[in-house]
Order: sequence, then C-alpha cells, then structure tokens
Amino acid sequence: MDKVLVVGSLNMDFAVYMDRRPQAGETVMARSMKLVSGGKGANQAYALGKLGANTAMIGAVGTDTFGQQMLENLEQVSVNTDGIKKIAGVETGKAFIEIENSGQNSISVIAGANAAVDEKMVLEQEERFSQTDAVVMQLEIPVPAVIAAAKLAKAHGKTVVLDPAPARKDLPDELWAQVDITKPNETELALLTGLPTGTEEEVVTAAQALIAKGVKHVLVTLGGDGTLLVSADQVEKFPAYKVKAVDTTAAGDCFLAAFMSRFTGENFAEAIDFGAKASAIAVTRQGAQTSIPTVEEVQNFQ
Repeated sequence: MDKVLVVGSLNMDFAVYMDRRPQAGETVMARSMKLVSGGKGANQAYALGKLGANTAMIGAVGTDTFGQQMLENLEQVSVNTDGIKKIAGVETGKAFIEIENSGQNSISVIAGANAAVDEKMVLEQEERFSQTDAVVMQLEIPVPAVIAAAKLAKAHGKTVVLDPAPARKDLPDELWAQVDITKPNETELALLTGLPTGTEEEVVTAAQALIAKGVKHVLVTLGGDGTLLVSADQVEKFPAYKVKAVDTTAAGDCFLAAFMSRFTGENFAEAIDFGAKASAIAVTRQGAQTSIPTVEEVQNFQ
C-alpha cells in the first residue's frame, strides 16, 4: 500500500551474541554486544520506509540519547516521525536480546515511554488516520491504545493490520472485530486462541477461530515452513526461502512490512512472496533495523 501509518513501540535493542543461551542459574560467555534501534513498531516503520512506502509513525520515546537516535534512524529512511511524542522524565523503551548461533533468540523488554501511549495520544492524531491507506499495530504498547487506533482506522475506512506480538490470550473481541489482517506465528496463534497448533490442520483450525471473531485474513508465519493464509473461504500455503539464519530478531517485522509495502488489497500471493524474500535476507544479518534489505536486494533475491 502506498501510505502506511504505524502505531507502536520504539525500543533500543541491546543485542548479545552467544553460542547458546544460558539455562536458569547458569552463566555463559558471550561473543559481542551491539546497540541497534528496534521495537516492533519502529522496525516495521523503518522497513516500510526503506522498502519505499510513504510511512508515518505514532509512538513515544524519552528525551534521552536513545530516543533521539531512534528518531534519526527512522528519518534516514523518510519515515515521518512528527507523531512520535518525546516524554520528559521517562526512559526510552529497551529490549535485551540473547541470540545464539542458530539465530534463535530470547527477548526481555522494558516498556519505558511505550507504556505512555494511550487513547488520548492516538485520538489527538486523527488527521494522520484520514491521510493513510492502512494502519499497522502491534502489542508492545497498551492495548487500549491499540483498540483506539483500530477503531479510528476502521471509522476512516482504512485497512487495519495487527501483528499480535507479544501475544496475549485476553485480547477483547472488540479489537478482533476491527482487524482486516493479522500475522501471528504458530506459537502466538496458540496463545491467542487457546488452541493447539502443533500440526498444519490445527493451525488452520486456530486461525479459523480468529476468523469467527471478525478477522478477515490470518497470515500464520511458520518460519522455515512458509506462511499459511487463512480466510473465510480460503486456505493457501506459501513456501519460505531456505537460508542460513544468524539472527531472527526482526524476521517477522520485516516480513509484515515488506508484505504491506506491496499489498494492494487482493494480491496476497505476490505480497507474501515479497515478504518471504525480504525476511529471508533479514535473518542472514545481525540486528533489527540493521538487517532490513533494500528494494533492489529483495527484487534480486533468488
């Protein structure tokens, strides 16, 4: 879609690279640590901007150095940051990420300024909702703000997209009823629905439970096994691209942003393939926003 508004989180990532993550009570030696701009909202906004979409973001940072660095990073890819509020006396959000050789990770998040994103902040920026084609949200900001953004987007006739991460089982039906597209992975889908997702058939059944709540399309990302598109009258599987992953931190964010950068409302196959290519490139690189490819890299990917 040409114009996308992201309502979500901004975190400074403390990415620690190690052979394997420690077990409870264990100390392990790490190889290195990098500070990388992240947060699911900011990752998706950054990727959308880098991949050519006209992108704006609503969120919050502190008045600290990390907050300013994150704004500058988004602006480098032409993301409009006027809707990101700077809040004095509150720290910018932070994420502490342990990444092992396989590329798998564990993440602990301090919400910081993200916790201050509320309904009032969203409603104050109604004009931005009227000027976009789609609104993309995640769950690293308070749920009431997400619901307010979804309702406002729907009131303006916009496509409503929810990345339901970090997943939670108590999301209200009033949110699901607003959602056009949601993108959980199979683990998140199980938590969201309370249903098993160990097999492909179970994944479809769980996705259909969200369809019953009013969601129009569910994109279930299955890692190396591809993506399942589940709609009221359709179930279709799309393959993933095989690569050697070194860091999966922003894979899902990159996939969704790349998908949205190409999605026109009906071209699911084309947009999903573009997302799969972009995320395949991203997992071969370290970091969150530092891993996002260019349009040319995605187009040339084999």
